[in-house]
Order: sequence, then structure tokens, then C-alpha cells
Amino acid sequence: MLPAATFPDLATASVFITGGGSGIGAALTEGFLRQGARVAFAQRSDGTDFAAEMAEVTGNAPLYLPCDITETEALGRTLAQAAEAHGPISCLVNNAGNDKRHDTLDVTEAFWDWAQAINLKAYFFAAQAVLPGMRALGRGAVINLTSTSYMMGNAGYPAYVAANAGITGLTRALAREFGPDNIRVNALAPGWVLTEKQVALWTTPEALDAHMEKMCLKRHLSPLDLVSPCLFLASEASGAMTGQCLVIDGGVVVTG
Repeated sequence: MLPAATFPDLATASVFITGGGSGIGAALTEGFLRQGARVAFAQRSDGTDFAAEMAEVTGNAPLYLPCDITETEALGRTLAQAAEAHGPISCLVNNAGNDKRHDTLDVTEAFWDWAQAINLKAYFFAAQAVLPGMRALGRGAVINLTSTSYMMGNAGYPAYVAANAGITGLTRALAREFGPDNIRVNALAPGWVLTEKQVALWTTPEALDAHMEKMCLKRHLSPLDLVSPCLFLASEASGAMTGQCLVIDGGVVVTG
């Protein structure tokens, strides 16, 4: 992993990351571990080997908790387990999602409900579960991973795009509601990040070249590009920042 900035206030912080064992989530887990944070991560696929690898390379073992985050009761129990092991969660990173490609005319009600459950519903209920503990602590940071897909109006996955627009709205609403409790809620919006999954399923030389043409910075993004921005949003370095959506995409979309 490339060196990241050091944020002393993250040392020993209790951090929970959904989908923290693969893709962007794996890079975030490693980044927080290297800060000295106590990290728990949840995902449906087996994260045992990844947890062992992280313990070896960082000297700081994460807590892997198997969970299907679309099952709200199971998600709540998993968050409670993490808080019992590491203390009240002071930083929640809602990272897990699924951008399975689909056409509007092929979407069934069941597919729509599944897409919203993993890409939006789980974000809300994870936040709902940790907010009382953050209130008791007198501080907290919630970081919601969204996507630039809704800013660009991308076709090819409308249920996913709708959910990501919802994540930004949810971020702003929670920031307003819980700001008086010194709880900050921000969103992090990656562009096209070349995870193993993206490379395996959707990258072609033509697609990469076309995307590069849209980028100000002429290099494609990797999961490592999300680590320092996420650490920044989690730390008191961004202590006056809430309700915001921070875009990390190499300069494709323009906000403001």
C-alpha cells in the first residue's frame, strides 16, 4: 500500500466497514489498520484469509464478521458485535454495494428491491444502528460510499444510479439531523475504480480509452486512491465538514 497521511486521532478508533474484505473496501480496511484503528468489517463472502493477511502485513488484526447486510436484523447484530469487541463505533464506512448491469425494461420488482437493499437500505439501517452510540460518545463520523454514476446520468444500471443519488440525499439529511450531536456525515463518490471485479467484468481497451478522454488526470484509478480521502473524512482533520460529497474520479465530473 502507498503511504497515506497519518491521522493521530484515528489510532484506537472503533471503525466498522461494510464490504471491507474486497475491492475498495479491502484498501480502506488496510488503510485504517495502518492508522492503528480497531477495525471490524462485514461481508457475505468469506473474509477469513483476508483478515489473516491484514494481521500479518499491518500488525493489527481486523475483526471479520460474516453478514448479509441486506438482512437488517443480522446487520444490527453484527454492528453490536463489533461495538462489544472494539468499543462504541466512532466511524462507520458504508462501502458495500453492487453495480450489476441491467436494462430498465428487464428490471423486475424483486431485482429493484434487491438493488435498493444492498445499495441504499443497508446504509440507512447501519447508520441508524450506530448513531445512538455516537451520540453517547459525543462525536462520530459516517462515510457513505456513493458513485459519480448519478452525476453523469450513466445508462446501463438505473436501479444502481437511483440508489446512489439516494445515498447523497441520505447523507445530507443525516448530517442535518445529527450535526448538533457532533456527528458528521459525508459521502465519498469514486469514479471508475479499476478493482479486480471491474477489470474482470467490464473493462476493454476501448472503454478505458474512452473514459481516459474524459479525465483531467491521465491515469486510471485504483482502490488506493480512495484511502487517504476516506481517512480524511473519518478524522478531525475534516472536523468542520459535514453533509458533503467528495468526488474522487480523476476530474471527470465538475461539482460546485
